[in-house]
Amino acid sequence: MPDLFESDLENNDTSDANRPLADRMRPKSFAEVLGQEEMLGQNSLFSDALQSESVFPSIIFWGTPGCGKTTIARLIADHTDAKFVMISAITSATAELRKIFQQAELDKRLGKRTLLLVDEIHRFNRSQQDLFLPYIENGTIILIGATTENPSFELNSALLSRCKVLVLKPMSDDSLRELTYRAEKFIGKKLPIDEEARKTLCALANGDARALLGMCEDLFNHKVKKKIGQALLLELIGKRKPIYDKSQDGHYNLLSAFHKSMRASDADAAIYWAARMLDGGEDPATIIRRMVACAGEDVGMADPQALIQALAAKDAYEYLGWPESRQAMAQAIIYICTAPKSNASYMAMNAALADAKNDKSYMPPKHALNAPTKMMKEQGYSDGYVYDHDTPEGFSGLSYFPKETGRRSYYQPNERGFERDIKKRMEYFEKRRKPSD
Repeated sequence: MPDLFESDLENNDTSDANRPLADRMRPKSFAEVLGQEEMLGQNSLFSDALQSESVFPSIIFWGTPGCGKTTIARLIADHTDAKFVMISAITSATAELRKIFQQAELDKRLGKRTLLLVDEIHRFNRSQQDLFLPYIENGTIILIGATTENPSFELNSALLSRCKVLVLKPMSDDSLRELTYRAEKFIGKKLPIDEEARKTLCALANGDARALLGMCEDLFNHKVKKKIGQALLLELIGKRKPIYDKSQDGHYNLLSAFHKSMRASDADAAIYWAARMLDGGEDPATIIRRMVACAGEDVGMADPQALIQALAAKDAYEYLGWPESRQAMAQAIIYICTAPKSNASYMAMNAALADAKNDKSYMPPKHALNAPTKMMKEQGYSDGYVYDHDTPEGFSGLSYFPKETGRRSYYQPNERGFERDIKKRMEYFEKRRKPSD
């Protein structure tokens, strides 16, 4: 068995020039894996598991594209001397899974375990994920699942409980730079770029080793007479694709950071996260909806104009389109961020909803009811009603809660912004309100 903790960079596979460079340069040992030194270190839990005599555990690798999930899984298969089977949840169906499990059971009887690598395992539905459970439990397979999505949201709790979840980091710029030098050594010639362009190339890869090697391969094949600078590199390679999926985990992470930045009155951060989402192709309407939500939930009555500003940004987007309306969006974001904050109205609604759910179907008090018919008047509808505008203060003092509940207090204004004035008004009303019957 090869020593997978020893590096052998001179022994890379150059046999098939038609294979992508990233595949040809795939590490042959854990020592060659870049960017995951903390997880793969000699004294790490992962290293201890590899060197242990006990059965190797099933693992879910969670990380961004090109961070080494598949490579590490292949190395585990080599190390454990298990039969290696790899499938993709994007292209594999339930029937294929069943065949793999049947073959794995036969191999187990012959003393050979199966290591099954499932790429994009989050693409399997809940019933397909449940198929793995008995085979993991009885030791028929070692499951290595690779996913770019948060396992907490995408995988069954039963499956997660039987696996260790290990988080792989995106490749750092230093690791990517080292990878460019390895690529030059592997190919046997220098990349036709200067050092500033090399730095830009690593930034364009955005933590993705596979993407970096793909760009390196293009540059190796590009016929140039002099070194490529940063400007020409950007022209040749084009704009990087952000790691952002509008329907998956990245979407919710950035949207959460955007909302919490507004709540925390951090205008610069909020503008940044909005720009990140827009750069990733997010629909501006999605961002504006979050602004409207934040204006109501986190600013509330401390500054009622915040909601108007957010809705004005919505109107500007619908009226002007994009990108002309982005200034209105920026204005509303800054207004919401810099406005005084109060969630008193939000909390009031939550408390009232909780009571409404638990209360019986109490009738409103009679004075709150209209009496358009003679029969309703005979039933006491509208008895005791006072038209507030007929009073000197424009306030009758009547209570409008059900008689059975008595008065309740939901809205508790604070001392920030406009709510200072509201609090004084409510105290004034409360002093003059008539006691409930």
